[in-house]
Amino acid sequence: MTAPNRLVIATDGSCLVNPGGPGGWAWATAADSWAAGGHRSTTNNLMELRAVYEALLAVPSEVPVLIEADSMYVINSQTTWLAGWKRNGWRNSKREPVKNREAIQAIEELVQRRDVQWRHVKGHSGHLLNEICDLRAGEAAAAVRDGLAVDGGPGLRIPV
Repeated sequence: MTAPNRLVIATDGSCLVNPGGPGGWAWATAADSWAAGGHRSTTNNLMELRAVYEALLAVPSEVPVLIEADSMYVINSQTTWLAGWKRNGWRNSKREPVKNREAIQAIEELVQRRDVQWRHVKGHSGHLLNEICDLRAGEAAAAVRDGLAVDGGPGLRIPV
């Protein structure tokens, strides 16, 4: 955890053929505290969103979190665009329906019940937790592609 007692949790998603190919998602708080999953036919953005959703489900709601994501789409969907989308009847700036609305709303519902901060991290830049998530999400997508079981990880381990 970081000051003041905020759990840092990185998230990432992967889609081997975007859109419509096998994909994976992962979150991590440490090398031995992570989870991953996959889907047969998805998009990269959906996997990025799913990683955040699963991370928020895994962490008890009373624990303040800092979500680190390399996806500005994920961060902006919750911090910048959400209010405008709602005001405009879930239409974007082009007056088209917002893509991934259900996933975005599911995250919003979880965020409303807890203390969440967001931080963008550059992907593929040596950021330890992001690299763990990238590796695990890619492994999950490959397992789905190959018809193998996805390694779901050890789950959450919060230091005391």
